[in-house]
Amino acid sequence: MKLYIINISKLVQILDPKIKFVYGKNMNNLETLSNAFLLIENGLISDYGEMKSLNINEISFNSEVELIDADFGMVFPCWVDSHTHLVFSDFRENEFVDRINGMSYEEINTKGGGILSSVNSIDKISENELYKISEERLKKIISLGTGAIEIKSGYGLSTNGELKMLRVIDKLKKNFPITIKSTFLGAHSIPKKYKKNRKRYIDLIINDMLPKIHDKKLADFIDVFCEKDYFSVDEMRNLITNGKKFGLIPKVHINQFNDINGIKTAVELNCISVDHLEILSEKDIKILKESKTVATLLPTCSFFLNIPYSPARKLIDNNIPVCLASDYNPGTSPSGNMNFVNSLGCLKMNLTPEEVINASTINGAYAIGISESEGSITKGKKGNIFITEKISSYSYLPYNYGDNSIKNIIINGKKITF
Repeated sequence: MKLYIINISKLVQILDPKIKFVYGKNMNNLETLSNAFLLIENGLISDYGEMKSLNINEISFNSEVELIDADFGMVFPCWVDSHTHLVFSDFRENEFVDRINGMSYEEINTKGGGILSSVNSIDKISENELYKISEERLKKIISLGTGAIEIKSGYGLSTNGELKMLRVIDKLKKNFPITIKSTFLGAHSIPKKYKKNRKRYIDLIINDMLPKIHDKKLADFIDVFCEKDYFSVDEMRNLITNGKKFGLIPKVHINQFNDINGIKTAVELNCISVDHLEILSEKDIKILKESKTVATLLPTCSFFLNIPYSPARKLIDNNIPVCLASDYNPGTSPSGNMNFVNSLGCLKMNLTPEEVINASTINGAYAIGISESEGSITKGKKGNIFITEKISSYSYLPYNYGDNSIKNIIINGKKITF
């Protein structure tokens, strides 16, 4: 099966296959090709070049050879959203109102809202219904340009609840053409019943949840919410060390509200990414600078909670690879729109359009271990791209934050419609 896309005004994010992520000054580089074509063959990018080098008249179009005229729109690799909580039951707009009335995230959680509210709703919903609503959310974000995604558990906080969520994620993996990576986040919060004996809950994760998840092959990563009043640095070390014994790659929520000196431990544990980083010290920047760990920043969470934005400019200036993700969840970031994520990257983090595109494609792919197959226009990578309407430059995408300029989504060389 061949798919030719012709009359592309600009082919964006062309990368050498040797490049797995970019950092420092290279984040401001974005290779493009004007007046181009792109060929996707058997689901993979096989060729591209200038239109003048392609003789359309010599191509026989049939059921095995298709043509899409981009009509001078631009072509980008699909966004890679490397941090989401897409599988959940109910939205939490009541907490939105509570925050308007002056309550903090911590206060909402203390009164039984926050993560524990989502835990209660996961407990009540059937697995089939949870799948159906998650499926609709996934369709929506694919239509906004996302072609690969990480999805976490973490609203179960019991063996049955966590397995339920991970089975839903696994079903999404099997039923959708995009790459989906699953993350076990049983250490998202301490359930109410274990508040007075948190060690029992941690033992439950290690001795019951992890073996069953491993047996069913339901997760790729393990994550921990390392934060004051959630999980300590020592608890994070214990949980991640045990997760690694079951082959799970570690990543961690950290430094969202407080700096509890966990970055050093996360790096020592070879976490592929440290996520959030709204609060970051010079010491932590030095530690990250000397590591291969990616900084995953979540600007829509800062926007929604009205908390500080991660110091993206400082991270990039210190040669630390940065990626952007949506943190799609019902309490602190109820949107999976990566286009808006990129707009906030420019508007609130002072990143250039080139930097946000790199952060949301190749670096996002690296943060979930798929940069060898996705995240750029590279021969041999998956044919996961989107075509825009006619726009004046790639800067128009983050600039025009209230509009969707994406016209067509192509996944594995096939046009996607829902």
